[in-house]
Amino acid sequence: MTSRIFFPLAALFAVTAMGQTLKSGIDKSAMNTKVKPGTDFYDYATAGWRSAHPLTAEYSRYGQFNVLQEENQKQLRELIEGLAAEAQPQGSLGQKIGGLYRLAMDSTRRNAEGFAPIRPLLERIAAVKTRPAYQFLVAQLARKGVPSLMFSVYCAADLREAAMNLVQIDQGGLSMGERDYYLGDDESTVRIREAYRQYVYNLFRMVGNDEAAATKKRDYVLAVETQIAEASYTAVKRRDVEANYHKMGYAELLEEYPGIDWGNTLLALGYPSVEAVSVSQPEPIHEVEKILSEASLDALKAYAEFKVIDDAADALDDAFRAESFGFYSRTMRGVEQDKPRWKRAVGSVDDVMGMALGRLYVEKYFPESSKQRMLELVENLRVALGERIQGLTWMGDATKRQAMEKLASFYVKIGYPDTWRDYSGLQIDEQQSYYENLSRANEFLLADQIARRVNKPVDKTEWLMTPQTINAYYNPTTNEICFPAGILQPPFFNPEADDAANYGAIGVVIGHEMTHGFDDQGAQFDKDGNLRNWWTDEDKARFTERTKVMEEFFNGVEVLPDMRANGKLTLGENIADNGGLNVAYQALQNAMRTRPLGMQDGLTPEQRFFVSYGLIWAENIRDEQLRQYNKTDPHSPARWRVNGALPHVDAWYSAFGVGKRDKLFVPKAKRVAVW
Repeated sequence: MTSRIFFPLAALFAVTAMGQTLKSGIDKSAMNTKVKPGTDFYDYATAGWRSAHPLTAEYSRYGQFNVLQEENQKQLRELIEGLAAEAQPQGSLGQKIGGLYRLAMDSTRRNAEGFAPIRPLLERIAAVKTRPAYQFLVAQLARKGVPSLMFSVYCAADLREAAMNLVQIDQGGLSMGERDYYLGDDESTVRIREAYRQYVYNLFRMVGNDEAAATKKRDYVLAVETQIAEASYTAVKRRDVEANYHKMGYAELLEEYPGIDWGNTLLALGYPSVEAVSVSQPEPIHEVEKILSEASLDALKAYAEFKVIDDAADALDDAFRAESFGFYSRTMRGVEQDKPRWKRAVGSVDDVMGMALGRLYVEKYFPESSKQRMLELVENLRVALGERIQGLTWMGDATKRQAMEKLASFYVKIGYPDTWRDYSGLQIDEQQSYYENLSRANEFLLADQIARRVNKPVDKTEWLMTPQTINAYYNPTTNEICFPAGILQPPFFNPEADDAANYGAIGVVIGHEMTHGFDDQGAQFDKDGNLRNWWTDEDKARFTERTKVMEEFFNGVEVLPDMRANGKLTLGENIADNGGLNVAYQALQNAMRTRPLGMQDGLTPEQRFFVSYGLIWAENIRDEQLRQYNKTDPHSPARWRVNGALPHVDAWYSAFGVGKRDKLFVPKAKRVAVW
């Protein structure tokens, strides 16, 4: 339920400290001013940028986020290689970071090892004689990071008692991630499913199975995963907060789901005894019980073997990596060429020790002045959202009071955490294989999470993203908004640009995350993060009626000639985009009352605001990637985060003189009017 976008008081950016007038922040070469804004605003604002940044073989999508990520990776590489190049004290962060990077870069060693690092695990699976022994073993594998359980276990805030953590059990087991890949009958999905069958077969052959054995095991894997998929919740149903919360005592768990050995499973994972859990999706977990009791032991073992091989493929030799890349990246997303080894190695270190890298990153690359400016800007946006809530004609006073209390309670995180994660318990041993070190790292990270969360109150200071992440989020159970240092740079946050550009970019990102507290999911949580209805019945009905307009509008969007957008899946993000635009625009108007802005680069402040917003979504994307996102991603495609969002913002029409004859025109009565 967290958002994963890519984002009284004087004006914040109108002048520099020395009084120098700031730039517009708009690169006119990124635009195509020959296109009418009302015909295709995405092309008007971004066509020049997209022409100058064609897709390379390495990418299935390349946009503004990727540009920042490229620079980010270069900075992280410099930090990591500086540590890897010199001898570091044993057990120090430098030794762990440098050692893991060297292991990730050593393809010669991995090619010599082949699949030897996972051979002991495959032999343990082959030796299993009973179903109870099988359940215990796959839980032990899951502790090492192998997704072998057919479901997932984690610990996070209790949705109804958000101050406390709760062990939660979620559906899982699908290597392709989304149930539709197993069940859909459209041409693209069938093609991917056939490629997956070949991929599973190939992996079994690569670890020594003959043709007959590999075929039989492949069929077992597909049968198990398809059975799980048939019972799994759709991506849309996963967004139904109430339908995905089923808290019960531990004794009730044993009674309701007797087909799973919970005691040994939790023990093998490293969990202490717990009094209660939540089973998020009961039907898929019951289906797992059925599989564990009815599928042959050979089928279960084949499934576990595949999960080990599939999980390890990127950490084994080049042939295994090529197979994994060929299916998950080339077939599913349209990527033509793998990333350079150094990027994959940097990503691996970042995955394992992201907070340690984050500390080095902010010390070198993040100016403290940016954090202070962001704090002020967030407050500007909070004021503007409060003004809009107070001005709503469709919401009654009782609900408004609750909404204002929630807004006042937002917990704001900017840049980096105040305290840093302790990695002293992590061991990186270069005498062992890269895969063995990654397995041990997974055990460390899981044990760390269990120690910090299980049977403990929620720690609101914990960060769910590293500082170097180019993203932002809202978390409903802590009622927090977070803006890591990575996103606080151009084109999102530009200290050399005036208010119009910054409010249109990072201002909308801030407003977007704030609005998540009041979207169709966030609105179900109160100021303390508890799943509780704080709306009157009348106001809730009016809210639902208004958001339905957004859902139906996006259901009509043509993503590809044979595919339309999913308005229900993307509803929360579309509401947040709409709210973010309206709130940031009002904040800009508030700022200009004391520091007016004029024309720059032939654009009014209002026009620069909307162009700046359009530019942050500039990207090129392959059809394969677009199809995958449309099945799984709660965000609308980038083009429609612009062309679908702006026609519902009244100020956009007046800024560009958009009228009834324009293609993007939406009649006033059919525009979304929520926040």
